[in-house]
Amino acid sequence: MAEKRKYKKRYCKYCEAKVDFMDYKDAGALRFSLSERYKIMPRRLTGNCKRHQDMISIVIKRARAAALVPYTVTRKQVVVAPFENLK
Repeated sequence: MAEKRKYKKRYCKYCEAKVDFMDYKDAGALRFSLSERYKIMPRRLTGNCKRHQDMISIVIKRARAAALVPYTVTRKQVVVAPFENLK
């Protein structure tokens, strides 16, 4: 039988900081929940709880609609530093 892998327990950093509200205008804080191609990172990678992951997805979608964060980057558009313009 294969041994079960031991992974480090991920925790929700937003629960730890007791965050109740997230602002879509703070694009710099959203970069921890976005991949290098500006996709929303899943819960299993970020360690967020369901409540805060839902809040993050709504905030990112609002920031995309307000043109603060791009929707996606294609493979043909090579971006050297994707989060440099998000401040």
